[in-house]
Amino acid sequence: MRPIERVKTWGLRVALELPPGVQRVLAGPEVVVDGAPLAVDTQLMLRLQRLTGEVGAETLPIPEGRRVIRRHTRMSAGRASVGDSRELTVAGLAARLYTPTLSRGGLLVFFHGGGFMYGDLESHDAACRFLAEHSGVRVLAVDYRLGPEQPFPAAYDDAVAAYRWVVEHADELDADPARLAVGGDSAGGNLAIGVAIEAARAGLPLAFQLLVYPVTDALRDTASSRLFADGFYLTKAFMDLAEVSYVVGTDPRDPGVSPAYAELPAGLAPAYVATAGFDPLRDEGEAYADRLAPAGVPVQRRRFESQIHGFFNVVGVGRSSRAANTEIAAALRAGLS
Repeated sequence: MRPIERVKTWGLRVALELPPGVQRVLAGPEVVVDGAPLAVDTQLMLRLQRLTGEVGAETLPIPEGRRVIRRHTRMSAGRASVGDSRELTVAGLAARLYTPTLSRGGLLVFFHGGGFMYGDLESHDAACRFLAEHSGVRVLAVDYRLGPEQPFPAAYDDAVAAYRWVVEHADELDADPARLAVGGDSAGGNLAIGVAIEAARAGLPLAFQLLVYPVTDALRDTASSRLFADGFYLTKAFMDLAEVSYVVGTDPRDPGVSPAYAELPAGLAPAYVATAGFDPLRDEGEAYADRLAPAGVPVQRRRFESQIHGFFNVVGVGRSSRAANTEIAAALRAGLS
């Protein structure tokens, strides 16, 4: 970590541990959109990013944007403790297995977010550590090919292949096929949905889906996509770049790209769908959750009203995002209990 990054990280962590009243003074007047207030520590974090000149990854060439994403994660996520982690190769893909200090059984196959063009094992290392340690469930994070170098269906195919590999090698992983889950955040949530649908069609065992603000509809004609197009970390420019990097040349209604248009098969695993109140993806994630119950799928829908897109990675600073992630970990534990 460079000296300037260390200073920014230290300042962010100190600021986000201040009493809420002090944070309110520093953050400015309360932000309320669509009837909900933005968490004060999140508002302060966004303001500090602007004041320190942190730019959005989408404003830079893709390789530099990928480095920025990793830097943002280092600043907000820290390095959460976990019982053990080790590197694996899963279906020819880089993977990392996190084992919690107190394992309660079960295995989550996890796919990272990043708009199908950013993100890797490092960008979500702290989040996976936090999730494993607080849920008691082992987490197997799997990397996958990214656009624009490898557009759709590369990531989709990798995710399905990885899950099939896990099922076929459950003994080697010391995993109970009856206690397998799939999950991810944002783009990773999209891939997890695709895996769950394919698992149901193919008769593969799957007990639970953990979907954190998933991408479900590439058309993105929703109120939340307009309300939160700018100013809350995930921007319209980011999503537009993701579309031309990953969806390019594909009908945005293709179910592999947009599960909002997928036919839901019988036997789809129960799901927990978390969304953020200040997220352009909020409405499409909730619309997908609303499709599940009529299809006979047990579903729990949870909106974290005061949070922004990306809170899943904010596990090293502040209070509100960590509280939300603790609740998500509890949902995973319950889903595989």
